[in-house]
This record gives sequence, structure tokens and C-alpha cells, in this order.
Amino acid sequence: MTKVTNYCVALVMVLLFASLTSAQDKVFYKPTINFWGKPDTILTMDFSDIKKPSSPKDFQQVFHFPPIRQDTTGTCWCFSTTSFLESEIYRVYKKKIKLSEMFTVYWEYVEKSRRFIKERGKSVFDEGSEDNAVIERIKQYGIVPKSDYNGLLPDQEKFNHVKMVHEMKNYLNFLKKNGYWDEEIALSNIKLILNKYMGKPAVTIMVDGKKMTPKEFFNNVVALQFENYIDLMSFKYLPFYTKGEFKVPDNWWHSKEYYNVPLDVWYNAIKRAFKNGYSVAIGGDVSEPGRYGDEDVSIIPSFDIPAKLINQDSREFRWYNHTSTDDHGMHLVGYKRYKGHDWYLIKDSSSSAFKGKYKGYYFFRDDFVKLKMLGFLVHKDAVKDILAKFKE
Repeated sequence: MTKVTNYCVALVMVLLFASLTSAQDKVFYKPTINFWGKPDTILTMDFSDIKKPSSPKDFQQVFHFPPIRQDTTGTCWCFSTTSFLESEIYRVYKKKIKLSEMFTVYWEYVEKSRRFIKERGKSVFDEGSEDNAVIERIKQYGIVPKSDYNGLLPDQEKFNHVKMVHEMKNYLNFLKKNGYWDEEIALSNIKLILNKYMGKPAVTIMVDGKKMTPKEFFNNVVALQFENYIDLMSFKYLPFYTKGEFKVPDNWWHSKEYYNVPLDVWYNAIKRAFKNGYSVAIGGDVSEPGRYGDEDVSIIPSFDIPAKLINQDSREFRWYNHTSTDDHGMHLVGYKRYKGHDWYLIKDSSSSAFKGKYKGYYFFRDDFVKLKMLGFLVHKDAVKDILAKFKE
């Protein structure tokens, strides 16, 4: 090559490197207190220079009830999806109905136990689940307002399922060890454990002076058409524009009703849905240095990957090496375009969401959503054009 060519190549390389490194975030270790109140140290960054919306009021929002803490439970999947359904009830019927998260959680544990017994101990039994499980449990058992069942005992103020889950696991493992597979007896004992820690769920409720069962309340008052709600994901392990399984432990019944699309289609569907008045229940990985509750913000730091390099393959790589896992479910309730980025207002039931100024909210930047969020639930009318490309 000529000297001029060599110079041009060198200049291009310098400019490319500079473009990728010019806005490096300041990284450092910070002493902190972990979830269990013990001293810890985390790798984090300086968030003071991040240009983000100033408050939740800056966002275009859908109706939603104020955030609620899930406390010491693994029930984010239910808090987020219940909030999503409450917003949908308002969008469709203009009704403000606060639903019971724990009514669904109670029956989800019953159904997990049932499958564990039918599968002779080979089915996952743990706290996690997925948004479509909420829909299945409501279809099966109905739902009640939170005022009719909050899942707390009379002397309780906060949720804590540690002992309850431990006791249920021990009982189910005892059944497995000894080969006791009588479903009726087993589920009766599981319900006794649930009742001890959560209280018995409502069998009938009063609505405007009329007695209703939970199913009647759903059919006559809530009345959402659940066949209109679908989940979208974006993974290369499945051909795009086909349906298949979301391969995570929390999909404990191995649902294959997930619509798989390319990342750009997946991401744009979220943005467009919200601009058209729909919200989404979204889930993905939140165990990242760029998620910082003290500042109510979630971004992808430059020391992870420059935003311009986030694509289908960089996203897939993190899924493949398990640095992106299905950690947490949330409800996307607001959107704002700000300083060259899409920003999303996230209603979050986790403890970290209550550390900052805006209790129960995070501001997610577009790069965090593209790289770390894995799937979302939405009304199918928001994604009609995408669904038209699928062959049933």
C-alpha cells in the first residue's frame, strides 16, 4: 500500500476507536448494603452526567395505579402483569379496578404443585413465573379486587414468602423421595401451607350489593378478552416469524405461545405500541451495573458495550453465555424521546426501585431495553402488522 493509503487506514482506525471510546463512563467499586442488610461491594459508574428525564411527570403515560412493593417474594411476574391488566381495563372500559396480585399467586402455587406431582417431581417448583401464567390462572380461577384478598395475615404489613416456599418445597421433595403421588391429598396439604402464610383466598365477594364468585367478577366486571393478548420475544434459536418456547425455568409449563421476531421489529413494536396508547408488561435481565436504583435509571454502560454496537448478535451472545437471564418482570407505563434517546417509565415492584427519588419507578433508556429485556406482553391490536407475517 502507498503511504497515503496507510495514512488513510490509520486515520479511519483512530476515528473509529475515538468514536467508541470518547464517552467512556467512569467506573468504580462502591461499598453498599445488599438486600439482606449486609455490607457488599458493587461495580458501578458515575450517573451524574446521564441526561435523563427529570421526573415521571415528563413522560407520556397510560393510566396505572401507584407502584406496590413485592417485598420478600419472587412475584414480580404477577405484580407487573396485574398492573398491565389494570391499565388494560381502564383503556378498554375506563374502569379503575385494583386487582389482587396474591389471589393469582396463591393459585399459581397450587398449579405448580399439581404439575410437580403429575410430572413425578420433574417440573420446576419455585417462586418465578411468566406474564401469561397470570392470564391462565385468571381464566381458571377468576380474580378479585385487592380489597377482598391481599395475601397478608392480620398482623402482617409486608409480604414475605421465604418460609412458605421453603415449607412447600420440603413437602414436595418429601413426596418425591417417598413416591407419594396422590394429587388430591398433596394439593390439600399445599393449600394448608398457603393458608397458613397467606390466608384463604376469597370464595365469594360483594360487588355493588351483589354476591359474585371470582370467576363471575372476572367475566362480568373485568371482562377482558384474553385471547387478544400475546407475548413477543427475539431469539436466534428459533426461526423468526414462528411461535415457540421461551426457554427459561420460569416458563415452568413450557408454553410455546411466544411470537419470535427480529430485534428491530421487537423493539419498534414496543415504542409504537405505546405511542398508540397501549402499554406492555416486559421482562428481562436487571442484574447489571447500569441499573441504579438510587438514581432511578437503567442504561447500558460504555464499559459493557457501546450503544451503537447493540444488535441481534450482541443481544444473543449475552443470552447464550447467561449474562442475560430472565430475572424480573415490570410494567412499561410511560414514554419520552429525550436528548436523542427513547426513555421508558417503568413501574417496578422490586426493592431497588424504591431506593431513589421516585419510589417504584425506573427510567429505562433504549439501549437497556434493546440489550437486556427479553420479552413482552401486549394487546395484539398493537402489533397487527407483525402478526400478519406469521403462518399459523
